[in-house]
Amino acid sequence: MTDSSGASPPVEGSRRRSVVRRLRTIPLVYAGAALLWLAAPLLLIVALVVDVFRWIINRTPFMAVRLLLFALAYVTAEAVGVGILFAGWVRCGFGRDHECLLRITFAGQQGWAGFMFWAVRRVLRMSVHAEGAEAVAEPPFILLSRHASILDNLLPAHFVSRPHGIPVRYVLKDELLQDPALDIAGNRLPNYFVRRGSGEGEREAAAIRGLAATMGHDEAVLIYPEGTRFTPQRQARALKKLNERRPDLHARAVQWRHVLPPRLTGTLALLEGSDADVVVLAHRGLGGFARVGDIWRGGMVGHRVDARFRRIPRRKIPLDREDREAWLYDVWGEIDRWIGSSPPAAAEDR
Repeated sequence: MTDSSGASPPVEGSRRRSVVRRLRTIPLVYAGAALLWLAAPLLLIVALVVDVFRWIINRTPFMAVRLLLFALAYVTAEAVGVGILFAGWVRCGFGRDHECLLRITFAGQQGWAGFMFWAVRRVLRMSVHAEGAEAVAEPPFILLSRHASILDNLLPAHFVSRPHGIPVRYVLKDELLQDPALDIAGNRLPNYFVRRGSGEGEREAAAIRGLAATMGHDEAVLIYPEGTRFTPQRQARALKKLNERRPDLHARAVQWRHVLPPRLTGTLALLEGSDADVVVLAHRGLGGFARVGDIWRGGMVGHRVDARFRRIPRRKIPLDREDREAWLYDVWGEIDRWIGSSPPAAAEDR
């Protein structure tokens, strides 16, 4: 028996872990939000002093104030999001009306993502431009996205779900369950949280395959084939492992400068689970968001982000596994060339 995600129903131990986790994370969110807002006036003064000093010394943009504003936006969105999810659960007969619960949770997810993306763009005066956005207008499809930032998980909501009303199923790492709003919404909706390093690769692949197999005709399913955000250090580690296991693929990936070698298991499982088209999401300009320290240096203020969508008809994707591996590396190599072809321009003032 499976649920709407195609994965096996959670065992009792998993439910207990969810309850224990939320008993820890939800109070932390509300306590953190209350403390941050209470301390905001003092923190704002301190941030202004720090920013003025940094601007005098290095002409660095005012990042302390911006980070404080973003932190306030985040904790507020988390607190409000958890509250809305609880209210929706009550409104839907304490979760008994499953369709109602899915509808309200999806709406709440889009509201949360939309607010966070708006906050980032306003605080950093960042502009976002898309090429080929029409590629995502017609579901179903499998969305393969580059992963370079703590913020690129907002792009599918901004370009796919909000304008077209397309529910997106996500394959995500289970570390994200420490975010309570994402934890609650992500487990209500048909998503799958991968336990990296669990040693249960076949079980994980089967669950991901099921996620694609049960996808509706009006839905999409997304995976980040790289598995983690790009940094030069992670690239070096990934290439070393790849050289040990697959020297044939290493010979191709070692030439790349902007992307990690894609991991094969999850992406191939999605392709096995569904015969939908594939849409590839490449982006450049978010690399400075890999870590908070990157943002602190101020290089993202007034930045422009370019996103590019490209739809690949299913008939153009090989059937043989080895050929599919080569195809995926061709796709990622093309993303690397596109990223390196033109540096992102500064954003227009808005």
